[in-house]
Amino acid sequence: MSDEDDDVGGEFVLIAAYSRAQALEDGTLVDVTELAKQAGIKAPVALTRSVWERYVELSPAAEKAGNDTTGRTWDILWMFRCAALQRPDEAEIRYQLHVVTDSIEPSLVELKAIIGPGDDGEAVITILLPEED
Repeated sequence: MSDEDDDVGGEFVLIAAYSRAQALEDGTLVDVTELAKQAGIKAPVALTRSVWERYVELSPAAEKAGNDTTGRTWDILWMFRCAALQRPDEAEIRYQLHVVTDSIEPSLVELKAIIGPGDDGEAVITILLPEED
């Protein structure tokens, strides 16, 4: 195959587009912006559905430990804020926190936050599992 076979005329070809607004609307992302503002985070923040299901929704152990979804979300946001203040120039920030998951004994988990442009070029934050893109 020659280089000419790979040439698409120097144009960008869009195969599919999926906006942040669509992801929020269909539940792929969960908007936590209002609570994030209370934690001192100025940009809009969303958690992936996987983060929400794994670390915010209440497992039986989390219920037994007296957790609630607001407190669990707060912990995720506050620990992100602390990590971001230590690394203000990074677009991807990995951080850890303790979360009650399947056992009443909290587990140390890792999350990553990506700070990037939203649908209109504004700064937005998305908090994901480390293996998510």
